[in-house]
Amino acid sequence: MRNAFYICLVLLTILAWRDWNRREIVHEPGILVSAAPRQQNLESGERFDRDGFQLTRRASFDVEARVLSREDYRFDQESDLSPMDLALGWGVMSDQSVLDRIEISQGSRWYFTRYEFPAPVSDHEIITNSSNMHLIPANDWVLGKLKKIRRGDIVQLKGSLVDIDSESGFYWRTSLRRDDTGNGSCEVFFVEEAYIR
Repeated sequence: MRNAFYICLVLLTILAWRDWNRREIVHEPGILVSAAPRQQNLESGERFDRDGFQLTRRASFDVEARVLSREDYRFDQESDLSPMDLALGWGVMSDQSVLDRIEISQGSRWYFTRYEFPAPVSDHEIITNSSNMHLIPANDWVLGKLKKIRRGDIVQLKGSLVDIDSESGFYWRTSLRRDDTGNGSCEVFFVEEAYIR
């Protein structure tokens, strides 16, 4: 009986430590990231294979942003390729005073916002200053960095927006715009460099 108590105590300690390390970082009010992502579209993109998928580079991409939410995936078809989505914000969507009034969540590869009226900023500002990105780490070093990211972090990610195809018929098409919504509006992001500020 005593052993079971100690085992439970150890497990609870591990869980509490894990939750503490993943707690949200809260900032002072004010825009933390003023610049929008930098993107250069490619006319004919390089194709390469990764984990049984064919990737086609569509644009070079460099984003500095605040992490609004993080969702890990393990069981969907594409989770071996893209184990994580980040909802990222810049401009007004990096401002704590705005984010305090917006409920942000993710699920099933989607990103959702809810707020009580009056809205802290317009829907157009929310849409054009944030996005859900499906992240594909280029290597184990990048994957290790991505696993350390938590809500509220300021991150810089560099790489390429890519389209995905597979022999099974599965495909993903990346968004190349910051003003779209709904199905197909997420960036499929092959991340080659990752930094937590």
